[in-house]
Amino acid sequence: MTAVPQQVTDFLKESGPFDLLDEERLNQIAKQSSIIYLAAENQDEMLSTHSDSLYLIQSGQFSVKDSDGALKHLSDGDYFGYAALLDEVSYKLDLTVDSPGLVLCIPKAAFDIAMSHPKISQFFNAAKDDVLQHDAVSDSNSMWLHKPLYEVAETLPITVSQTDSIQSAAALMSQMRISSVLIIEENDLIGIVTDRDLRNRVVAVGMNMQLPVKQIMTEKPAYLTKNKTLFDAVALMNEKSINHLPVLDEVTNAPVGMITATDIFKQQRNNVLFVISDISKANNLYELTRCSWQLPHYFASSAKRPGDFDIVGKVLSQATDVMTRKLITFFQQQHGQAPMPYCWLVYGSQAREDQTMGSDQDNALLLAREPNSEEAEYFEKMAEYVCLGLGKCGIKLCDGNIMASNPELRQSLDAAIEQSKIWVRQPTPEAMLAFNIFLDARAAAGDSSLFKRLQSERKSLFKQSMFLAALARQANESSVPLSMFQKFVYTKNRKEKDSIDLKHTAIAIINNLVRIHALANEITLPGTIARLESLPSDCGIASTDIKNLKDIWLFLNRLRWRHQLNNKVQDNFIRISDLSSIEKHQLKAAFQAIHRAQQAAVLKYSGGIG
Repeated sequence: MTAVPQQVTDFLKESGPFDLLDEERLNQIAKQSSIIYLAAENQDEMLSTHSDSLYLIQSGQFSVKDSDGALKHLSDGDYFGYAALLDEVSYKLDLTVDSPGLVLCIPKAAFDIAMSHPKISQFFNAAKDDVLQHDAVSDSNSMWLHKPLYEVAETLPITVSQTDSIQSAAALMSQMRISSVLIIEENDLIGIVTDRDLRNRVVAVGMNMQLPVKQIMTEKPAYLTKNKTLFDAVALMNEKSINHLPVLDEVTNAPVGMITATDIFKQQRNNVLFVISDISKANNLYELTRCSWQLPHYFASSAKRPGDFDIVGKVLSQATDVMTRKLITFFQQQHGQAPMPYCWLVYGSQAREDQTMGSDQDNALLLAREPNSEEAEYFEKMAEYVCLGLGKCGIKLCDGNIMASNPELRQSLDAAIEQSKIWVRQPTPEAMLAFNIFLDARAAAGDSSLFKRLQSERKSLFKQSMFLAALARQANESSVPLSMFQKFVYTKNRKEKDSIDLKHTAIAIINNLVRIHALANEITLPGTIARLESLPSDCGIASTDIKNLKDIWLFLNRLRWRHQLNNKVQDNFIRISDLSSIEKHQLKAAFQAIHRAQQAAVLKYSGGIG
């Protein structure tokens, strides 16, 4: 039957991505389109009459295979037939009517009108290629903060020896038109001299210019490795109040570049989230808590664009790192320095740098050796002070007691290594669930060399096939909230009847899957995006699939953060009614891709046994 054009127009206005079109083009498409009642009895006739069309399901349920892809179970709001129109190939259309219903048939001429809109073209081309249909992540105004330092610090730094004279170092800086030089000994960074050092330590006091540069250098300067991001540089430079930051190779520790305040300024295109600067200047617990409690208000007022949501988790994680270091400093001002080297570890979302306003704290203490009773008491008091202090700063105490204040999470390096061996030897489902959080770990304070030694010992352990198989099976136990016919499955017993737990049914699944691939390839980085970007080309995952998972992860986190900030809540239950029609399509596509990734991981690591 031929539909009244206005009825079709109204339907298209509610269907993404056609809701992006203006009234004139919608009416043109509506006049050329037809709504049919598609049932098993008439499907051959109807599909033959309306061949070479895009089909949009208004009601009913259908199983469709319309190209070389897999069989799809489709229902309200889903499309099929676009692959043939885009490829200009008459693919055989295999369709089974599971439940008859109404289908809008949009002929190719009308489809071409819609495809003149770039966003609609992007939508259907992405759908055909089974990738997420959303703006490229690189279009975000905040994405410059995600740039790895090796993309910014491309020029090798200028270096001198510690025995070179101050005069020669200053002359070299003038000749090269640079504001700093690095002091190198056997290819290791041992110091830095900046133009400010020359002014304050040489010119201002009339120092002999022939003295060795070692006399005025800043020893053991702060640095970052080249795989870190510009945001990491911004955070550290703010915290340390420095304008020059050496960049080292993450393997050899050789200097490979320099980041300056000028570099940051050149990269910056819009407002920067410099909230960490205020926190790092706090002089006592009162000032620290006052600054920290401004974070929710800061995010609510500053995070407006989609790209802003991509970095707020990193901002909050970096802020929590700074809070932790400040609290340790406050404690040590009262109780003295630690009796032995230690490392404050963070787990879960803080380690991955994807905290949200609802994240609780997950941390531990790694000690250089087994403490005696007096030393144990010191670290007990420090852990208690820091954990309670973080709670006062708005970082909730962990309900599961994954905190350094728990004596079981204050371990020596040897004990932590032995515990890891037990995990690998006994990967029971219960054990996997319990210690999964500890597989995303990062050093936030103290002696990071302890953590590096722990990671070095763990790398070969965690890539053992039996351990990876257990992780893959556990990751496959969670399901995305989609029915067979691609309808959203809502969370039960919620006041909002159309809500979905985005954390546990989507984001956590991606984190779990990417963690497995990272462990299999001995990647020790904890962040999901960083892990994806570090996977080698021979990891067994196509580069397009890696990019798609990255885009999906960012898209889901955008939805989660927008939900929390707009609704002033800390939960992860987004409402489908709050999404635009195109976002609903994007979310379904994301869930489908996650499900495929789960199946692929089970097949790769546990032989298909889920």
